[in-house]
Amino acid sequence: MIKHFLSTEDWPQGDLEDLLTDAGYLKANPIHNHLQGKSIALLFLNPSMRTRTSFELGMQQLGGTAIVLQPGQDAWGIEFEPGVVMDGDAEEHIKEVAGVLSSYVDMIAIRAFPEFKDWSQDRLDHKIKGLAAHATVPVINMETIVHPCQELALMMTIKNHLKTVHRKKFLLTWTYHPKPLNTAVANSGLLIASKFGMDVTLLCPNEHYLLDDHYLKAAQAQCAAHGATFTVTHDIKAAYQGADYVYAKSWGALPFYGDPTAELAEREPNKHFMVDGAKMALTNNARFSHCLPLRRNIKATDEVMDADYCVALEEAENRLHVQKALMLNLMNQSLKEQE
Repeated sequence: MIKHFLSTEDWPQGDLEDLLTDAGYLKANPIHNHLQGKSIALLFLNPSMRTRTSFELGMQQLGGTAIVLQPGQDAWGIEFEPGVVMDGDAEEHIKEVAGVLSSYVDMIAIRAFPEFKDWSQDRLDHKIKGLAAHATVPVINMETIVHPCQELALMMTIKNHLKTVHRKKFLLTWTYHPKPLNTAVANSGLLIASKFGMDVTLLCPNEHYLLDDHYLKAAQAQCAAHGATFTVTHDIKAAYQGADYVYAKSWGALPFYGDPTAELAEREPNKHFMVDGAKMALTNNARFSHCLPLRRNIKATDEVMDADYCVALEEAENRLHVQKALMLNLMNQSLKEQE
């Protein structure tokens, strides 16, 4: 059976721990030839800076080759729906794309944001699942409705600063942004913090900004399995109080999904959710992070971003190391055997 990396929900905590251990080793010893002769195709349906750079460079540092493809730009547009009459812009179907690329490369990674039209359809994550269904090589999620590679980098950063993470308070806070964004990083923040047994608090302006029920239930179940707590609150002061790690992200209100004009009226009164020094002062000397990119003095103040407790740049760097560990794992390469 082919091993994919579509969501951390599919991976046991122990296997994720092994990835983080390998990532730590690779951070200290970055250059290897373990993937010499191996290749990965990187399909970008959406823009990227950190993801593209870290995957391309990571494969190079392991001795392999990365091929970047942008369907609809420098590659043919792709149709993902089954049984359709392809009379639109797409030139080829995911069945052929997956088959051809599987015959060329050893891994395929895809970045495919939701369409922002109908959440009942987007939540099915059909693009990456379609690729995985037809590929005969491992598939990696570079962000769809979840962002599991970002999760790994986040947990690597958390563990570096908190050491023991079990029952430490992880605050995922909504922040303002001029437009509604993907919920992927927020979903993933809940998944990874609860997977590792942290006490998780979700802070958002009101019930309209609650994340999809699937991720709320997954976080609640994973926290319960560790004897940890999962709390949802709209009280800013209570949420920040005693937090050990603050993670900020903006996302759109799902009841207004696909209607940014209506959603704007919902989000405009909530600019005060921006992370600032006064809020961070309520914490237990917490670290602060964000997946980036971040609009300064919109999502978080200059004071927060320039503070010693801000570890956003470290988290971004850790993307490189965790993804190298992931690619080695999917290629069944053991660092212990080769060193």
